[in-house]
Amino acid sequence: MNINYIKFIFSFFPLIFAVSCTDLDVEIKSQYTSFPNSEIAIEAKSADVLFAMRDPLARDYHHAQTLSSDEAVGVSLSGDYYDNGRYAHMSLHSWTPDDAVVGYFETLTSGITKCNKTILELGGEELPVTASIRAVRAYYFWVLMDSYGDVPLLNRLLDEDEAIDRSPRANVARYIESELLAVLDYLPTNVDASTYGKPTRYMAEALLAKLYLNWAVYTCADVASYTPAMTNEKLDDVVAMCDDIIESGKFDLSDPYLSKFIPENGPHIKDFIYVMPYDRATQQGMTYARFWTHRSGNKGFYGVDLPNSVAGNFAYNPEFTDKFSLTGDDRNEQILRGPLYVRDPSTYKATSTPWIVDGVHVTLTREIELKDLPTLDVGNDLKGRSQGYRSIKFYMDLKATKAQNRSQSNDVPIFRYADVLLMKAEAILRGASATKGDTPASLMNQIRSYVHAASFVGSPTLEDLLDERAREFVDESWRRNDLIRFGKFEDDWGFKHVVNPAAKTQKFRRIFPIPTYVLNTNTNWKQNTGY
Repeated sequence: MNINYIKFIFSFFPLIFAVSCTDLDVEIKSQYTSFPNSEIAIEAKSADVLFAMRDPLARDYHHAQTLSSDEAVGVSLSGDYYDNGRYAHMSLHSWTPDDAVVGYFETLTSGITKCNKTILELGGEELPVTASIRAVRAYYFWVLMDSYGDVPLLNRLLDEDEAIDRSPRANVARYIESELLAVLDYLPTNVDASTYGKPTRYMAEALLAKLYLNWAVYTCADVASYTPAMTNEKLDDVVAMCDDIIESGKFDLSDPYLSKFIPENGPHIKDFIYVMPYDRATQQGMTYARFWTHRSGNKGFYGVDLPNSVAGNFAYNPEFTDKFSLTGDDRNEQILRGPLYVRDPSTYKATSTPWIVDGVHVTLTREIELKDLPTLDVGNDLKGRSQGYRSIKFYMDLKATKAQNRSQSNDVPIFRYADVLLMKAEAILRGASATKGDTPASLMNQIRSYVHAASFVGSPTLEDLLDERAREFVDESWRRNDLIRFGKFEDDWGFKHVVNPAAKTQKFRRIFPIPTYVLNTNTNWKQNTGY
């Protein structure tokens, strides 16, 4: 018999095999015992499954979304940080099924399986006790489907040796919708420290809005045939989800832009709807600043010497930084450019003290000059290290010790209130009925107002809105998703069309390949077209 199933490693389930780690022939379901039906017990049981996305969001998922878009390029420094093309392949749209950055498939299926196990232990899909688990499972399915297209609809525990096929992407999208609608009224509506980082009604609605906004992408028969002109039957549903979040009054834009992303951000941020919490000591792995910091930045740039070196191999694509030019816009400050000055470690602001390396005032250049095209090598001298503007959005955690290995205590937002406003604006621009007197301009100008940028005059176009999304959500893992929906994922930027001219027409890259290690286990699965 041909077996085409996901191979799940039983070490994911230590509680099941606590008696004998070698007794793998016992039917899984027979191992379950009754579970105390108390709030504390359920909270303890749910903790692990709610944060299964922590590792990919901290690195590979974030890198895949960011480097495959027009935001950033992953350079190497005379071979340093080339890492077999780990970053360059993403920037050049030449990734393969063997590239580690697109290899987070099994982390997601493992998270989904943990959800299924917990749901069964809690009595099956009974509401309301399993609502949060089902909501986070829907989110994992969304990430999996958005990344890889057709994926296994693994919504229950498999029997031993049970085969499972990949389901069409459209079917997975419809399943996600049905699950979120089923649990919506059973999810908590309080927004405070007790629900921070956990599914709430508003998390589910934000995910539904994102699903609906991309509905034409996800239900298209062939990912390569999608065009932004295709009908989206769910646009009014986008507006409905956004309106419920807006009308809740639980969220606002009162926090200054950059303050939302610094170390020790948390439940006090009113813009955050759904967040992945990180902690330098107990919830490790988030190291965004490591890759964006100048390669010499561990010495003095932050006002202190860092206990570890930094990578320094991410830089903005030059044309992307041109979007950050609105007069007075607080978001301009997240772009490090030109001459650099030592930062104040208490305020995170630039001082008047030039940052000097090897007797030279370090100056970042907009343009990136490569010594070698295929490897995106800029050199490992001061000139090479200073190629390209950099991000300071997720500011380096200066309290991290050497033992904590550059792990930051910057929580990463997944859904923000600002996104809700711009999703509603986009849906109206694409044809949804306007509600509550809102217009695309009025919604966009709520964003402009809180970042102190000049108001948009007139009626924005979809291109205007895409640029606004670029400024607002840079480095938050949304740009790939946006570019695909707007039909711009194959456009020219950076070096990808110089090194890989075929990228102009390779629309199959709108989804990533199934990793080789997954296909080696699921031998009847076919690789995604084009790979």
